[in-house]
Amino acid sequence: MGWLCLLFLLFTACQFNSTCSSSSNSSSSLSSGHLCHPDDSSALLQFKNSFSIDTSSDWTISSWQKAKDCCAWSGVTCEKLTGHVIGLELGFLRGKIHSNSSLFFLHHLKRLALMENDFEGSPISSKFGGFVNMTHLDLSFSNFSGPIPFQISLLSNMVSLNLRQDAETVATLSLDTLSLNRIVQNLTNLRELQLFGVDMSLVIPDSFKNLSSSLTTLVLFDSQLQGKFPESVFRLPNLRVLNLDFNKNLTGSLPNSNWSSPLETLGLSYTRILVDWHHLTRSLKSLRDLSLSNCTFIGSYLASLGNLTQITSLDLSQNGFGGQIPWSLLNLERLTTLDLSGNNYVGQIPEVESNSTGIASLYDFSKGQLVGPIPRHLSYLSLSENSINGTIPSWLGSLPSLDQLHLGSNQLGGNIVDFQSRSLSFLDLGANKLDGLIPRSIYELVNLGWLDLSSNNLGGNLEFEKFSKLQILGGLNLSFNHLSLSFNHLSNNTWPQLLLLDLSSCNISEFPYFLRASQDLDMLYLSHNRIQADIPKWWLDLGKDSLRYLDLSHNSLTGTVGQLRWKRLQYLDLRNNSLQGDLPIPPPSTYYFFISNNQFTGEMPPTICSLSILRILDLSNNKLSGKIHQCIGNFSQSLSVLDLRNNKFHGVIPGTFSKGNVLRNLNLNGNQLEGSLPRTLLTCTELEVLDLGNNRIQDTFPNWLEFLPKLQVLILRSNKLYGEIGIPETKFPFQKLRIMDLSYNRFSGLLPTKYFEHLTAMINLQEHELKYMGEGYYQDTVIVTIKGFEIEMVKIQTFFTTIDFSNNTFRGAISNVIGKLKSLKGLNFSYNELTGTIPSSFGDMSNLEWLDLSSNRLVGAIPEKLVNLTSLSKFNVSKNRLVGPIPHGKQFDTFENDSYSGNTGLCGLPLSKTCGAHQSPPSSFRQEGDLEHGNGFDWKVVLMGYASGVVIGISVGYLVLPNGTPDWLVKVVGRKQRRRTVEITQRRA
Repeated sequence: MGWLCLLFLLFTACQFNSTCSSSSNSSSSLSSGHLCHPDDSSALLQFKNSFSIDTSSDWTISSWQKAKDCCAWSGVTCEKLTGHVIGLELGFLRGKIHSNSSLFFLHHLKRLALMENDFEGSPISSKFGGFVNMTHLDLSFSNFSGPIPFQISLLSNMVSLNLRQDAETVATLSLDTLSLNRIVQNLTNLRELQLFGVDMSLVIPDSFKNLSSSLTTLVLFDSQLQGKFPESVFRLPNLRVLNLDFNKNLTGSLPNSNWSSPLETLGLSYTRILVDWHHLTRSLKSLRDLSLSNCTFIGSYLASLGNLTQITSLDLSQNGFGGQIPWSLLNLERLTTLDLSGNNYVGQIPEVESNSTGIASLYDFSKGQLVGPIPRHLSYLSLSENSINGTIPSWLGSLPSLDQLHLGSNQLGGNIVDFQSRSLSFLDLGANKLDGLIPRSIYELVNLGWLDLSSNNLGGNLEFEKFSKLQILGGLNLSFNHLSLSFNHLSNNTWPQLLLLDLSSCNISEFPYFLRASQDLDMLYLSHNRIQADIPKWWLDLGKDSLRYLDLSHNSLTGTVGQLRWKRLQYLDLRNNSLQGDLPIPPPSTYYFFISNNQFTGEMPPTICSLSILRILDLSNNKLSGKIHQCIGNFSQSLSVLDLRNNKFHGVIPGTFSKGNVLRNLNLNGNQLEGSLPRTLLTCTELEVLDLGNNRIQDTFPNWLEFLPKLQVLILRSNKLYGEIGIPETKFPFQKLRIMDLSYNRFSGLLPTKYFEHLTAMINLQEHELKYMGEGYYQDTVIVTIKGFEIEMVKIQTFFTTIDFSNNTFRGAISNVIGKLKSLKGLNFSYNELTGTIPSSFGDMSNLEWLDLSSNRLVGAIPEKLVNLTSLSKFNVSKNRLVGPIPHGKQFDTFENDSYSGNTGLCGLPLSKTCGAHQSPPSSFRQEGDLEHGNGFDWKVVLMGYASGVVIGISVGYLVLPNGTPDWLVKVVGRKQRRRTVEITQRRA
């Protein structure tokens, strides 16, 4: 009897112990031989045969054989008395699980773990609800999809339910309020609930109010929850792990009274839940792991951070915290993980100082105080994306457990320290001001899997073979330093795990031949180098089954490209080379295709129609000809940028733009396109830039474009557009328009005053930050006329505004309403047939930098109010019928004779004709001595800029980088072309 009791106790213990393995079952089996129930054995074999199996993994069912006891099979746990299968743990399977799967014949299952499989988007069958004895169910990361069936709630004995999903998979699991309510109400023994990545956007968060009081773990990471999260969940008496990270629309607040919680792990990153530091640190005495990235805080965190005495992992990244890092308030003795990245911290990282007894501590020299012990247990430290300066302290190179160090995007200078510890697997020092040579110690970090030293001032000649000991290197970025890299002695060296290699701007003059063996390469960047050669044939086979990103731009590559063989390519950049021949077409997987500024010829091949998921297509500045394929308009469901400017395309603009498209930039400037504008452009409601200049389009003004709500740039210059512009069709037309160029056409009639009244972005543009139009991989580019020169703005500042209606046949008076455009930088009405006077309201356009009204029929005097335009550096009213004295003072003392020539009635400086007594300028103008520093403006600067004959002057303000140096991404294309001047003059005569 005692023996039977002992056997029963052992059996019961095994039931509830997750460590009961198949090996122990086999060794403990009764001597009678096979224990496995034949029905279960048959069901398992049938289940095995319904999948393809990854035999390279140790965790596999490929060894299952019919002749052997199934209780000894890998991943199988049996009940010893009956031989029924009660536990199953399987991974690396591929195939679908159908509702008639033999898996559901295993009625005695208590533990089922099917994680890390690929079930190809299979739904979770309602048959899972038939496992009435189930206590542990883990279906995580196995590519299930569809709704979670309510039958899961029938598993009333459930202790642990894990349905975590991989965010990168296309298939998505979802859960609605009804099913969640049933799970919460029926699974009263539940202690662990993990719904990581499950779509719960339709769930009402109040459903979590009734969770079991025995719950210890709740993981709802990235589950698209929205609405107010119930405060009662934070008060669950046994809850130790709560993760709500990345539910960006989840609101609520933490309890602020009578709250004492055993929580050890709390994640609220990227939620809108209010965080009260005072109550959080007072209530969570057991907290070890705290994740509060990108949160909303109440009160100061500095005052109470030191209360977290048990904390070992702390993430306060992306919160905009400023000042110096509060090192003295951090639990440096216990911390293993610290992430303060993406804030506004300044100052230096503390150095080490030893006291009289030789004990080393961290010392903050800026504050003159000790801040605590060296954090010797740190395994992860991220201070990236701040404004930390000074040098990298030596103690960071000797931490014995440091695994990842992120210091990128700061202001750190000096030399890189020696890294004595060999534990580092990830080192990011990119985007700083580090100089000198790369220290030898880095080449000895044999466990390093990722190294980023990019965008510093590191120099010297570097033999790439120095990295030969880093055999597990997966990512290496040395780009944009002052290195000169060579690849001698590398014929036998490979990096078998290399996925990313960025050697941009490393003075490379040859294709790295060692890469021929890197068949798993995922990203390769070799831009801005000195490679002057044809693309070798072996290169086209490099990573043909793996490569997704390839950048060879800004080299001197020659010859033809040939057929591209990369099957998974998503990003291809061949810009700014000397490549020739037919246009190469990447695979259909491509999202971004840049091939501008080469010498490709011929027509678009029909295979371009296979690129149906393109987001950016840039073929500009080549010699391509033929017609634009109509299929390109069909790309607009994904296509954001279509840039075909400066080629030789002819025919009509495709009219196949469909509803729901996301086209943001359409640039066809500088081709030979004809016909009229397709009205299907109205479907492009995301359009911000429309540049159709320098073509042969023959149409009336497309006033229907005013319906496009986001249009900011409209360039129709140098076409055959004709007729009157008329009046708007909408109440608020072109509200966001900032650049409007209709020059060199055949427009006639009155100026469109009604349109000028509603150009909101030019009336009161609030944005003055240094921002450019464009998106991740593409900067918007246009050619505009500035102060008589055609300028290619390779980057368009978001507050740049200009109107150019020159070289048409507009007639009539200029309306005072134009004076409302206070944000306007440039206005050009030259070479028209305008009459009347110059409106005095022009003096209200305080931001105006150039004003060209030349070659019209304007009469009267130059308004004295224009002297108030202190930003004006280019002024031209020549060849009109103006009379009276030229205003004096401020900017008008910098303009020369050609600003006024052809107006016989004007007098005064700079003209030689003097004014009579009745024509003298008013005494209200400032005296010369007062002008130099009026309004903080130095007229000498403008005079120097104007005299240089190029666009410098005040307009450099929106062509300057943050460090104060000119942005030479602005090119002077040429002087303003007067190609229609003779034609207009003859017509007037």
